[in-house]
Amino acid sequence: MSEIIAKLNASFERKSVPEIRTGDRVRVHQKVREGKKERVQVFEGIVIKTAGGKGINGSFTVRCIASGVGVEKSFPLHLPSIVKIEKLKSAKVRQARIYYIRERIGKAATRMKGEKASAGLWEETVETQEEAPKKAEEAEKKEEDKVEKAGEQEKSKAE
Repeated sequence: MSEIIAKLNASFERKSVPEIRTGDRVRVHQKVREGKKERVQVFEGIVIKTAGGKGINGSFTVRCIASGVGVEKSFPLHLPSIVKIEKLKSAKVRQARIYYIRERIGKAATRMKGEKASAGLWEETVETQEEAPKKAEEAEKKEEDKVEKAGEQEKSKAE
């Protein structure tokens, strides 16, 4: 019985799990279905809580201020409707749950000590089954090109 549950959990888990920590400023792109139409909704804010690790039970809570009202949204880490998670900035925080942000207003709620922009915009994208083989082929071609360039450089050095 537990083997069946483990196999089911593995089938729903993402291949690459993003490194999300408390204090990060993230932008979550989620598919939303409205009637027959489907669109991507973006929710940007500070991660105030992470739970469950990287497993199937993993989740994180994001808080943002919309029209002067604080809004918190909890996302399961392996939710199929999440298209992309972008990490904009990260801040060093001393607590695992930064609920004290709820009492802060204005700039104090958004600015964190030690917050610095990431070296580049980090994002974790969910690949569709059609895109995965194409990306694998492109990666192989890039590796072959690198090997060829390295070989050419060694030959030119030897001369």
